[in-house]
Amino acid sequence: MSFAHLHVHTEYSILDGLSNIKALVKRAKELEMPALAITDHGTMYGVVDFYHAAKEVEIKPIIGVESYLAARGMKDRDPQQDKRSSHLLLLAETQIGYKNLLKIATASQLDGFYYRPRIDHDFLASHSEGLIATSGCMAAEIPRAINQENLEMARKKMDWYYDVFGPDNFFLELQKHEIPELEKINKALVEM
Repeated sequence: MSFAHLHVHTEYSILDGLSNIKALVKRAKELEMPALAITDHGTMYGVVDFYHAAKEVEIKPIIGVESYLAARGMKDRDPQQDKRSSHLLLLAETQIGYKNLLKIATASQLDGFYYRPRIDHDFLASHSEGLIATSGCMAAEIPRAINQENLEMARKKMDWYYDVFGPDNFFLELQKHEIPELEKINKALVEM
């Protein structure tokens, strides 16, 4: 059975990633992974180096980003309401998806930056073509709602992503780490 990591942060995820791209690709090849993704936080600075390194060792490079979603709109800047954002994992499935990732990363830095590079739901929906999205990590909207025991909100958010990305391009992300809340989140995601 083949396996590929799809939620990976490199040294370009400031204060969150440590993996050197060449070392990461080399290790993936040693483990006989057919593909590997990089999904740095709010940035795509490493994708060109990653693409070339992966191609060099004959691993399929999957380009992605872990985007930040604004609590309200990406141009809203109130420290009480807009400082906190949520995560969203996005992967390019097609060339159009790659171009949309570039637009998302650029707009988040130039237009949406407030504490972090952010986009909002409207911008995401208008640039969702060719992209694959997951329910994300604990800091994403759906898992966060589950962790806050707001299953109604979690279902509402899940329906929104399903409608925007479609049944073939929205997936549930299950993570296994030594974090007690993840067991509850994973169980609820599977049940949903």
